[in-house]
Amino acid sequence: MSAGGLPSFGEALRVWLRVGLLSFGGPAAQIAMLHRAVVDEHRWVSDRRFLHALNFCTLLPGPEAQQLATYLGWLMHGVRGGLAAGVLFVLPGALVMLALSAVYATLGAVPAIAALFFGLKAAVLVLVVEALLRVARRALRGAVAWAMAALAFLALYTLGVPFPLVVLAAAVVGFLVPDAVVAGRHGVAGDGGPATALDAALAADPGRPARMAPAARRAGWIAVALWLVPVAALAAGSAGVYADVAWFFSKMAVVTFGGAYAVLAYVAQEAVEGYGWLTASEMLAGLGLAETTPGPLILVLQFVGFLAGFRDGGLMGGVAAAVVTLWVTFAPCFAFIFLGAPAVERLHGSRQLGGALAAVTAAVVGVIANLALWFGLRVLFADIREVRAGPLAIDVPVPASLDPAAAAIAVLAAICLFRLRFGVVRTLGVATVAGLGLHLAAGRI
Repeated sequence: MSAGGLPSFGEALRVWLRVGLLSFGGPAAQIAMLHRAVVDEHRWVSDRRFLHALNFCTLLPGPEAQQLATYLGWLMHGVRGGLAAGVLFVLPGALVMLALSAVYATLGAVPAIAALFFGLKAAVLVLVVEALLRVARRALRGAVAWAMAALAFLALYTLGVPFPLVVLAAAVVGFLVPDAVVAGRHGVAGDGGPATALDAALAADPGRPARMAPAARRAGWIAVALWLVPVAALAAGSAGVYADVAWFFSKMAVVTFGGAYAVLAYVAQEAVEGYGWLTASEMLAGLGLAETTPGPLILVLQFVGFLAGFRDGGLMGGVAAAVVTLWVTFAPCFAFIFLGAPAVERLHGSRQLGGALAAVTAAVVGVIANLALWFGLRVLFADIREVRAGPLAIDVPVPASLDPAAAAIAVLAAICLFRLRFGVVRTLGVATVAGLGLHLAAGRI
C-alpha cells in the first residue's frame, strides 16, 4: 500500500493488466469486471464514486468502459495511473485483434479460433447478468430510480430511442429534481462496508483532486495534440488510404455516443459502400472477432482499418493502418477524461450534479439490461426476428434456433460463478475448455 492507504502503483498495474486480459463481452461485462476488481475485491473505490465516474463516462463519445478505467486510474495515481489503466485496458485486445485480423486476411476464418472463443462468449453472458443484478441492487434505491431504469430499458429495447437521448433525458430529470432519485453516500453508509481506500485518502487530504487537476489538464491538451497533429500530417502528405483511415476514424471518435453499436451501421455503410475497404460479410466477421476478444467492442474499427491497409500495402500496410486506427480512436478518450475528470470531481458535492448523475445511474441499469438481453439472445439463438406493433419493435428469438451447446455452457458458467464461487478467471477457464471439448466432439475442428 502507498501513503494514505491507496494501492501502490505496482499493485494497481497488476489489476489493470488483469482487467485488460479478461475484459470480454462488451461494455456491460467490462464495467462488471472493473466493478468487481476495484469495488468488491480490493475496496479501492466506493460504489458511489464508481457510479459517479461511470455516469460521466457514459455521457462521453467513445468506449465508456475504457474511459472509466482511465478515470479510476487517474483518481488513484494521477496522470500516470490514468494512462496505465487506459492503455492496459486496450492493449491486450488490440494485440489479439491485430493477430486475428492478419490471420483472417491471409488464411480466412479459422475453426480452432472460433472454438477457443465459443465457450468464452457463453460464460461472458453470465458475467453480464451477474453485473446487472449487482449494480441494480446497489444503484437502484427507491421507486423513482427503479422506474427510471425500467423506462430506459423500454425506450431502448422497444422504441429504439437513441442511447444519448435516453441518458440526456435522465440527466435533465435528475438535475431538475435532484432529490427524486436517492443515491448512496461514500464509505460505510453508502456501501454497506468499511470505508474504501480512496475515500480514506480523500478524507485525510481533501485538496488532493485540486492538486492533480493542472497535470491532468496538461495531459489532456497533449492528448489532443497527439491525436490531431498526425491526422493533419497524413492529410498534408497525401498519404492515400492512411490519410483516409485517420480522418474517417477521427470523426468516429467524436460521434460514437452510446458505444460501438450506435455507429456500426454508419461505419459499415461508409467502409463497405463509400471506401470499398471490405465487404459486408467481412464487416460481420470483424464484429464477431471483436465480440470474442478482450477489450472494447470498438476494436472492430481496428479490423476495418487493417483490411483497408492490407489491400493497399499488404501485411505491413495492414499493420500500419491498424495502428493509425487505434491511435485516432483512443487518443481522444484520454483527452476527454484528463480534461473533464477534474471538473467532475470539483463538482462532486453539487446537489444538482449529484441528482443528474444519480438519475443517469438508474438509466444505466436499464442500458445494461438492454445490452444483456441483446447479447444473450445472440449467444443462445441463431435466428432472431424483429416483431413490430405500431411504434414498438422487439427482437424475438426463434425457439428452434436455440444452440444447446451455448445454453449448456452458460448454465455451467452460472453454476461455477453463483454456486461454486469459482471467480471470473476459473469460470472463464472452465467455459473455454468446455467450448473446445464440444467443438472437438462435434468434429468442427
